[in-house]
Amino acid sequence: MKLTFLGTGTSQGVPVIGCQCEVCRSNDRRDKRLRTSAMVEIGESRFVIDAGPDFRYQMLREGVNRLDAILLTHMHKDHTAGIDDVRAFNFVDYPTIHTMHIYGNEATIKRIEMEYDYAFAQNKYRGVPVIELHTINEAHPFEVNGISIVPIIGEHSERFRSVGYRFGDLAYLTDFSAIAAEEEAKLEGVKVLVINSLRWEKHDSHLSVEEALEIINRVKPERAYLTHMSHGIGLHAEAEKRLPKGVQFAYDGLQVEL
Repeated sequence: MKLTFLGTGTSQGVPVIGCQCEVCRSNDRRDKRLRTSAMVEIGESRFVIDAGPDFRYQMLREGVNRLDAILLTHMHKDHTAGIDDVRAFNFVDYPTIHTMHIYGNEATIKRIEMEYDYAFAQNKYRGVPVIELHTINEAHPFEVNGISIVPIIGEHSERFRSVGYRFGDLAYLTDFSAIAAEEEAKLEGVKVLVINSLRWEKHDSHLSVEEALEIINRVKPERAYLTHMSHGIGLHAEAEKRLPKGVQFAYDGLQVEL
């Protein structure tokens, strides 16, 4: 199994438009963060978690020419705004058409149907995305290409839930602000845990670094990676020194082999 961090930034990315802080002016490539997304490769299967506004560039940068499915964590635009660009995969070797399978919870799938209604119209115009939507049952594992995937539910805010995903020894959680004990129990035995940490200070709808570390300490993975970070984290080279052993800030393009 291989995990590739396609993007590790928050909704504004890093650098932030117009910001002149030292992080946004940094020349360290680890301080340049596209919107959060990841790619998981298991055998011949390839999944992307979230397709935000940087999806097209992320696919080009990693040289991806085939994709089996997209797993959505929630409905926010920094995680769904790139879905129209699945057209490239649909028609990459036209006239063969490759349907893109997209998975998410009920609320997310309903939002995709609304925002990309032209892809589901009865009389479609030529070249629209070819998409098949799959509503997952948050309480039960589901399969894609014979691979079992376990949904893990977290509270994003009082109004929204976010879905994390576990693939065997790997679990990927983003846009969590809290996790219930019964959901955290689903992480038992994971070797690699990816979890969001927006900034050092507490936030209403995202975990802080301290809160993410508390979850990591309870789960006890062999390795943990922090993602969905704002420029408030600070310079990567300096911030990394503040983390305990076995935990690191992820960065765009980082690959992890399991």
